[in-house]
Amino acid sequence: MSSTTEIEQLLQIIHSGVPVIAIESSEEKRIKTLLKELASGLNLPLQGWSVTEGLRRLDTDKAYTPAKESHDPDVALRIIKESKRPTIIALFDIQCFIEESHITRRLLKDIAHLNGHGKNTHTLFLVGHKIEIDADLRRFVARFELAMPTPDQLETLVREEAMAWSRVNKGKRVTTDNKTLGRLVENLKGISFGDARRLIKKVIWDDGAITEAELPAVNKAKFELMDMDGVLSFEYDTAKFSEVGGLMAMKDWVIKREAAFFQHDQNIKLEPPKGMMLVGVQGGGKSLAAKAVAGLWGIPLLRLDFGSLYNKYHGESERNLRAALKMAELMAPCVLWMDEVEKGVATNDNDGGTSRRMLGTLLTWMSEQQKSVFVVATANDISGLPPELIRKGRLDEIFFVDLPEKDIRAEIFAIHLNKRGLAADGFDLPRLAEATTGFSGAEIEQAVIASMYHLNNEMPRLTEDAVMEEIEKTRPLSIIMSEQLAQLRHWARDRTVSAG
Repeated sequence: MSSTTEIEQLLQIIHSGVPVIAIESSEEKRIKTLLKELASGLNLPLQGWSVTEGLRRLDTDKAYTPAKESHDPDVALRIIKESKRPTIIALFDIQCFIEESHITRRLLKDIAHLNGHGKNTHTLFLVGHKIEIDADLRRFVARFELAMPTPDQLETLVREEAMAWSRVNKGKRVTTDNKTLGRLVENLKGISFGDARRLIKKVIWDDGAITEAELPAVNKAKFELMDMDGVLSFEYDTAKFSEVGGLMAMKDWVIKREAAFFQHDQNIKLEPPKGMMLVGVQGGGKSLAAKAVAGLWGIPLLRLDFGSLYNKYHGESERNLRAALKMAELMAPCVLWMDEVEKGVATNDNDGGTSRRMLGTLLTWMSEQQKSVFVVATANDISGLPPELIRKGRLDEIFFVDLPEKDIRAEIFAIHLNKRGLAADGFDLPRLAEATTGFSGAEIEQAVIASMYHLNNEMPRLTEDAVMEEIEKTRPLSIIMSEQLAQLRHWARDRTVSAG
């Protein structure tokens, strides 16, 4: 599935005199097709090399005889160097030989030096999953990225696999709906044709249906394909929006922006939302709200841990952050959850300026990135938030998540009781809510969990009195840290919108 644009880009690189082009990809079949079209257009022969098959022609279906002993990369490169006819040559997985042998590196450099001198002007393509270029070769090499499939091409792949399934299953049709199909296509953006087809096959051939319940597994598989572990973490079980007690103003805000975020309707003239910040007390539901946004929109949730990005070497922390943000763009559409963001970008002079550089990197990305990445930044310590991050324009809104009111506490009790197989209507929820004034959602959950440890032969089912007993033992943060809470509420009064 090569495109005219890809051919044009390669022609520009070749005509500029670059002798070596590196393509990082595992899609060898697609690369061979692309290079065949390129060679045909230039009226040049196309050769390929691998350690298993040696040096051979790729642009003919005729039987071939590999050049003698050309399985050895140095032998193959010497043959290429001595060849008098300009040729396009694809070298598959030669990376390890380049790393280990100074002779291989020197031969590559010799061939590169001959380019443009009217003798044996060859163009070499280095093809492999990961290609690192040494400094002494770098000036001869240009990198080329294969285009990712467009939404229309992804939809074509889905229809092709649906038709294949239908043929095998006696004309039965794959079932889905337009909304789910659209979300599947959105979630497959950023991966190769081959990987997209494999994920589509897994969804369709499993049961002959494309359902919303399968989308999280697709997102997880996509994340694993991109090898992002260590930089970002994938939150697999994104909460359903109904699992968030209260926060009605924030919920309404998110729902109203879904259409603008996905831009399915071409008539929508609104700018896609950039994201929001959630400020509030620990355990108030900020993390659950971040998960809920991804669950509502049916897109991946990636968690950025600033602590894992920091490195003792100068410049490495910013490089790690840039890599994490690029990976988030590859996973788009997605929600990027920056948990406790103040720990990563608090501006102080005790770290050699690292946090200030990290802040600069983050702000630049937030201003310039064009992908469908919705940022949810959560913060507990507002004193550590730099003004540049919280001003309007960086993010769309700042919500303050306060301690839940009585009716919301009753709702939270119902959620956690039902979640554990306990019938909430068997409890006096208003009584429990009244007893937990000043409790956060997390503290209410812990009261339910702690009371369940009392279950035994004498008390086979959880009672309301057991829950009340745990409530009476709990000293909520609103009491322990009352001064900090008062300060936080004062700060939020004129700077934020209530999430409730």
